[in-house]
Amino acid sequence: MKRYRNGEILDFEQEMPVLGDKEVILGLDGGTTSTVCVCMPFLNNASDPLPDPLPVLARAVSGCSNHNSVGETAARETLEEVMADALAKSGYSRSSVRAVCLAVSGVNHPTDQQRIINWLREIFPANVRLYVQNDAVAALASGTLGKLHGCVLIAGTGTIAYGFTDDGREARAAGAGPTLGDWGSGYGIAAQALTAVIRAYDGRGPNTGLTSIILKNLGLSTPDELIGWTYADPSWARIAALVPLVVACAEAGDVVAEKILSDSVEELALSVKAVVQRLGLCGEDGKGPFPLVMVGGVLEANKKWDIGKEVINCISKDYPGAYPIHPKVEPAVGAALLARNFLLKELCREL
Repeated sequence: MKRYRNGEILDFEQEMPVLGDKEVILGLDGGTTSTVCVCMPFLNNASDPLPDPLPVLARAVSGCSNHNSVGETAARETLEEVMADALAKSGYSRSSVRAVCLAVSGVNHPTDQQRIINWLREIFPANVRLYVQNDAVAALASGTLGKLHGCVLIAGTGTIAYGFTDDGREARAAGAGPTLGDWGSGYGIAAQALTAVIRAYDGRGPNTGLTSIILKNLGLSTPDELIGWTYADPSWARIAALVPLVVACAEAGDVVAEKILSDSVEELALSVKAVVQRLGLCGEDGKGPFPLVMVGGVLEANKKWDIGKEVINCISKDYPGAYPIHPKVEPAVGAALLARNFLLKELCREL
């Protein structure tokens, strides 16, 4: 695929049928594990309720787009590829795009946002509105259907808590990556499990059923071999994929695995509590209602050990007004709804 630049016609655009003058929006959710782009029609009447189900014209998936993980060049190539793929599947070209919201992990500062906007401006015509957010913002919007209010907790390969107030104040906690202590994430849980296996093998820690279940799953004979396995490819997602083994071990009654999950619950709850407290989402009495959007594989229900449920129980002890939302749409759709809402607000200000 050609790298596209403003004014250049892509090969796939030349082959497209003409589908009319419908305007579309693109929403992207870019994480450490994968990147998803959806193309949706631009619903330009703010007073009309959103249709159910939401109309998604096309969906495309690619790899990691976190520049902290794969570098800026590879991240850009992934984002370009997934946007081109979504447009090709929808049957529309860049000339039909009205707005783009790119929500990617690793966007932690206004300079990150501006750098990506400058790059996007090379791709899309000047009339296209461009918005860049952290991927947690799109995850929140997927639960609130585009409204930025409340708190989202993401716990997948990585973890972050992000919140907004109705007047636009925002705050975040965690999300700094495993090196800086994103405990409670899939990576954090699995890394602690691997450490527990090595500690038990050395005699520095208690014996644990994690040893047998992890070695069997990886096709290894002794804990010594874990060292080579880990450093052969220490990618965050590869390590995080071991989380189901930790959960299974905890469900079987292993004390070490149970402690790892209990500690993770505390860490995840602390992230949410920090955001809620800084923004005052719970009201002056600490009991006010606010949406808590729950996203990520770590928070999905398990047979006995339901991490998401335990996190909610822990948060509710201090903030009983928190009401959990498990989104019916994916974060990429949330990003598209953000693009729509941001654009509608700008158009209203211009009237």
